[in-house]
Amino acid sequence: MEQGGLGDLFGDPEELQRRLAELAEQFQGQQRLAWADNAIKLAVDMTVAAIGRINVQGNAEAQAEQIRTVIARTFPEAVALVREAREGLQ
Repeated sequence: MEQGGLGDLFGDPEELQRRLAELAEQFQGQQRLAWADNAIKLAVDMTVAAIGRINVQGNAEAQAEQIRTVIARTFPEAVALVREAREGLQ
């Protein structure tokens, strides 16, 4: 019985290499998706936390204006995080 190399143990070396490359690509895709999910969650958490820190006062119109002001300050940062997350997925 002739003893071959690792190719006999794992099959065709080129097929093994192709499958390992597919596995690595799949893993990278999952990492990008997890990073995007985390970035989007951070954007939402950041906005909610900023709104939660407001000590709203006055009538409904004044309160709405206070909340809009905070959102206007936080929204650009949240949008930047989401944009980076989307670019990471492409």
